[in-house]
Order: sequence, then C-alpha cells, then structure tokens
Amino acid sequence: MRIAYVYDAVYPWIKGGVEKRIYEIGSRLAKKHEVHWFGLQWGEENLGDIKFYGVGKGKNLYKGGKRSIREALYFASKLFLKFKGEYDIIDCQQFPYLSCFSAKFHSIIKNTPLVITWHEVWREYWKEYLGDLGIFGLQIEKVTSKLTKNNVSVSRLTQKRLHSLGVTSEFIPNGIDFKRIQKVSGRDEEYDIIFVGRLIKEKNVDLLLRAVEIVKNNVPDLKVLIIGEGPEKERLVSLASVLKLSQNVKFLGFLRDYEEVISYLKSSKVFVLPSKREGFGIVVLEANASGLPVITLNYPMNASKDLIIHGYNGFISSSTPSSLAEYIEISLFSGKKFKRNCVKNAKRYDWENIAELTEKFYERVLNER
Repeated sequence: MRIAYVYDAVYPWIKGGVEKRIYEIGSRLAKKHEVHWFGLQWGEENLGDIKFYGVGKGKNLYKGGKRSIREALYFASKLFLKFKGEYDIIDCQQFPYLSCFSAKFHSIIKNTPLVITWHEVWREYWKEYLGDLGIFGLQIEKVTSKLTKNNVSVSRLTQKRLHSLGVTSEFIPNGIDFKRIQKVSGRDEEYDIIFVGRLIKEKNVDLLLRAVEIVKNNVPDLKVLIIGEGPEKERLVSLASVLKLSQNVKFLGFLRDYEEVISYLKSSKVFVLPSKREGFGIVVLEANASGLPVITLNYPMNASKDLIIHGYNGFISSSTPSSLAEYIEISLFSGKKFKRNCVKNAKRYDWENIAELTEKFYERVLNER
C-alpha cells in the first residue's frame, strides 16, 4: 500500500499525541508499505522510513492559548495547492478540520479512499472554546463528519460522541512503545508527583498546584515536577509562588528527548493528569508502563479516564483540590502495590498491536471500494 498521512504538526519537532500516533504507526507500517506524511516544515530532521513533505513553513499552532484559526487556514490552503502523488489511502487527522476538506478534494480527483482519524468530538464544547464563534466550529465539525464513511476513533469516548452525530467509526486506540519504555532507567533525583504535557488551560494544571498545597500539609518536603511548555506557564509559575510552593515545584520546560521524559517518569511516584479535555492521553499509558499509578479527572470530555480502572492502575478524581489531594496521598503512601497492575494494563497498548489493527482497517477499506 501507498499511504499518505495528513497533519500539520509533525513529530519529533512537535510532541503531541496526534503527531506521535502518526509517527509510531507510520514507522511500523513503512517496514512493509510506502508511507508519506504531508505537514508543515518544522526542522531539517528526516522521519526515517516515512517520506515527509513540508507543504509550508511551520506556524504558531496557538494564539491566545487556543488553536490558531489562521494557522489552520494556512495549512489547508498549502495542502490544497501542494498535495502530490498517487496513494491507496489518505488518512487525514480531523483536527484542525479545514485540512480535511483539502484532503477530500484530492481524494476525489485521485479516486483514493479518504480516512479521517478522530481524536475528539467537541459538539457543545465549541461555544466554551470560541464563544459566539463556536457555532461555526460546530457546523464545520458536523460537515467534516460527513466527508467520508471511513472514520477512525482513537478512544471509546470519541467513538460514542461521533456516533451521536450519526457517524460510525472504527475504534483503534493510541499506543506506546512498551519494550522501549522497559529498557529506560530512572534518574538519581526522585520526585513524588509528575505532570507531563502542554501547559494550556485545558490541562488544568492550576488545580494540581492547589491540590499540592493541601498535600504539602502532610508531606512538607513534597517534590513536584512539571514537564512542558505553553501559554499558561507564566501564570502557573506565578501561582506556585503565591501558594508558597516554589521550593516544592520544579518547572522543567520542554524535553526533546523521549527517553529523558520516561526516565523522569520512572523516578517519580505518581502521575497526575488533571485535564478537562483529552482526546486519548498517551502519557497515561507511558506513566503506567513506567510503573506509576495515574490520577485523572471525571470530566465528560476527558477520554483518558477510560484508561484507568479506579483503584487498580490509578484513580478517577472529582475536580476539587481536596479530592485530588486525597488520591495523591493514597498513591504516594501505597503506590508501589499498584505497579504490577499499571505495567500489565499498559502492555496491551503496544504500538505493534495498534499498527497491525490500522493495517487491517486500511485493507478492509480498500476491499470495500
């Protein structure tokens, strides 16, 4: 097969869940098939066995803490003009939506099946995200859902929400490089709590800091590590100072090396992901594979909670600092007993298995043409 992936942000320059999924699945499929990736140009690195095409220069993905509409328009227009080649499958990621229409145009003129991989379905969340402009986002989402009959959902939550729009989809989850994670050693410096992710409003890291303030009463020498960059960083650093946590919380910034991130996970006791919204939550599985129980929140749009069996490989907390603090303390003082469960849960999501599921889905799409 000749497979073309479409997404603006490209791994390893940008390290989010969507780009990580394409890279991991694409790299494995490229051992048997010809794999291409159409995105924006972020650097000079090659992508190994994946043939990369930069249709335009990398732009700021966020403006004012939100995904940039201008960037989405830019990528869609560049893709429309510069998509080239003949393929058996075009797999376009649903976000940032507008590129799906460019991909649809080329799938029609090239008579190539279009697959849209859905990481989230926002529906009513559009109004909260964009205010009055949210009505346009909602309509674009609905139209996007009708572009093809070949849809993939990366979580059960997304599959359910897509079904509410009258669209069926194949569930193929995200994954992790389980064997690689097992080979990484921990660091000498240890931490009690760790967070890894983009520092954006939806990640809700301020709630974590307020919970840390409570836990500190019982654990005065508590050590917290926050790995990531984003528009919320300055505000979070300021909040940590106001809460008198500057000696307890370390903001490490963005780490380019994947194994370095894993080494920090393996040197910590509990992973906290207090997101209001997650399309999947690969880092939850990476933390579990590193032996860490994970605490996440019971928000309707937080798909990562579906990866947690409460009391088995982590906890699902309500969205209050006191509840989050309670589960942090339970995990700190008895977290070791969860280690075996956490590793066992993560092992099921090895990227090799996910790539095989994806390959079979593509083959079925081609056979049903």
